[in-house]
Amino acid sequence: MAKRNKAYKFRLYPTDEQALLIRKTFGCVRFVYNKMLAERKETYELLKEDKDALKKGKPPTPAKYKKEYEWLQEVDSLALANAQLNLDKAYKAFFKGNAKFPTFKRKRHKQSYTTNVVNGNIQLLDGHIKLPKLKRVKIRQHREIPSEHNIKSCTISMTSSGKYSISILTEYEKEIKDKEIQNVVGLDFAMDGLFVDSEGKKANYPKFYRQMLDRLAKEQRKLTRKKKGSSNWNKQRIRVANIHEKVANQRKNFLHHQSKELVANFDAVVIEDLDMKGMSQSLKFGKSVADNGWGMFTSFLQYKLSEQGKQLIKIDKWFPSTKTCSQCGSVREITLSERTYQCTCGLTLDRDYNSALNIKKEGIRLLATAS
Repeated sequence: MAKRNKAYKFRLYPTDEQALLIRKTFGCVRFVYNKMLAERKETYELLKEDKDALKKGKPPTPAKYKKEYEWLQEVDSLALANAQLNLDKAYKAFFKGNAKFPTFKRKRHKQSYTTNVVNGNIQLLDGHIKLPKLKRVKIRQHREIPSEHNIKSCTISMTSSGKYSISILTEYEKEIKDKEIQNVVGLDFAMDGLFVDSEGKKANYPKFYRQMLDRLAKEQRKLTRKKKGSSNWNKQRIRVANIHEKVANQRKNFLHHQSKELVANFDAVVIEDLDMKGMSQSLKFGKSVADNGWGMFTSFLQYKLSEQGKQLIKIDKWFPSTKTCSQCGSVREITLSERTYQCTCGLTLDRDYNSALNIKKEGIRLLATAS
């Protein structure tokens, strides 16, 4: 039996007093993180030539600042401890060469904090959740958490429009047997529509962001005309934030449904290992790439397939799926404007459908060599 984690996200409805304490905690977590980072940055500059001394040095902890800044004691101490853990992770990633040097947090960064379960300090009650310092907070729990799932931690966050939510991380034991792979599908990423699969089906992503562009531009123009920091400016800022949040929620819901359908019908899904950030920059397709959420979609596929013992197979991004004929295997150059693939062998197919067929074939080949 392997231990697995799963998170459940719900809306929170704190009272004004609880909301004030939540925002205080956001600020304290950011303050402590930046204080510790400033000290560690100074130490790094002094000792970066002496790596052994750098490793032996004791990093600062939140407790160090509580005497000087007594208001830190008003908030959840576990939230401050998690700020230290997050900074430790960022430092380790930097020294391993997997990330840049940690940067200071600003108010514009995501407003959130994480707290952990200790001696029953977090409990789900009838329509409420008990949290450290906050006590009982009203929660909209739209689905049940299975009784065999143990709560490990909770992350409280606030959106730009002022809505609060909680992500409850649980741990459970489950034996997952690898599924015998019989049905395989290949997905070809499509800038216009998300993907085309090897069955010939198109995802037909509705382009939620582009649908809202005119309305968003209108509301943003109104925002620029108002005095920054005024009551009317803040009301308009919330209107703009609500539009962005609506688009994000529509996108997430669509991607959940698409990934759920694929996982239900296939034992393995084959995709190309694409660099979406690079594509959005080099090809100047930033809005299209950001709108369809391919990265989020593949994450959903990964965990949903894994939960059922199924597989997500990523083929090399340089594999010539677009240039190759899915019938005879010959390769030819094809321009971005050509929407139909035509081969000397007589094959005439939609270029994306042809690519999806090639991606599926390559995935099956990789599965055969791995077994």
